Amino acid sequence: MKWLMAGLLVLLLLLGGFLLAPSPIDAQAWQPPVPEPMTGLLAPNEQLHDAELLALGQVYGPEDTTVNSDGVVFAGTQDGYIVRVFPDGRVENWLSTEGRPLGMVFDQEGNLIVADAWKGLLSIAPDGEITVLTREAEGVPFRFTDDVDIAADGRIYFTDASSRFYQPDYQLDLLEMRPHGRLLRYSPKTGETEVLLGDMHFANGVAVAPGDDYVLVNETWKYRILRYWIKGPQAGQSEVFADNLPGFNDNLAVDEQGRFWVAFPAPRNASVDTLHPTPWLKELVAKLPQSLQPAPMEYGLVVAFDSDGKVITSLHDTSGMHLQEITSVNPHDGYLYFGSLHNDRIGRLPLRGIPGLGEP
Repeated sequence: MKWLMAGLLVLLLLLGGFLLAPSPIDAQAWQPPVPEPMTGLLAPNEQLHDAELLALGQVYGPEDTTVNSDGVVFAGTQDGYIVRVFPDGRVENWLSTEGRPLGMVFDQEGNLIVADAWKGLLSIAPDGEITVLTREAEGVPFRFTDDVDIAADGRIYFTDASSRFYQPDYQLDLLEMRPHGRLLRYSPKTGETEVLLGDMHFANGVAVAPGDDYVLVNETWKYRILRYWIKGPQAGQSEVFADNLPGFNDNLAVDEQGRFWVAFPAPRNASVDTLHPTPWLKELVAKLPQSLQPAPMEYGLVVAFDSDGKVITSLHDTSGMHLQEITSVNPHDGYLYFGSLHNDRIGRLPLRGIPGLGEP
């Protein structure tokens, strides 16, 4: 009996300590929209099973990819390296940013422009020399530089997903549900960094539309894509491009036909949606070990949209065995390339034959 009482006392002390310990977040209530059914063009399929796997077992966490004019695939991995995957299958650790390279794209001079979660916006010359372009805007340092794209005039559009939480703590940003994200623009001519949109709930993937009329940016935690107008009578204004998406939208890119491709690391999580209206409960969950917090479903999902924000087609891997946690999808020379935050492979799928696209 004494042992039982002592055990209960220890349990109560532990519980009391857990309840009284400060939470790492200051959560805000949010009412998520009711998910739309995954039917029609969003109906599950196994199209991603047809993807070829590049660098299988030789990379870890190739979050984003880009391809140069020689067909060499570049990707940033979890250990801070940018790897090169050559057409003959050879994989090389090209260089280390000593951070976490995420979004990347080549500029017109052949420099690799990289959004590094820790280091900021970088320019890497063909010889490997790294230059930091910018690390702050309006006096607020970047904590989570995320994705990047370049307009025809050379200006660079990129995102700082969160000005409060660093990359490993993205789940805390989700639970807190406060607008810490920003869409930014950097001018190589002036060296100035502008904030185009602030107060975003995890500003993520970014893509400049053909013609440079507007830029799309993913607002991941709100399951939506925003359109920010660069030119025309609405220049400087933003609007919702697509809403109530079927998952956590990550990077996005546009192909030569003007179709926007969006990567979804995971479908919507019912547990997270249930937590969102109750801040105190989210603050308790945030104190739990990450292994006890809501986990993403193992699934592969990519969705294509037209210029009006309508779904064209979707690609799935319902088991996540072939491609899962897809964080980027990049069209290049008739193929789609798929990156992942934690997987050990890069996917490549020919555009030809994908249902709903017609002839390329």
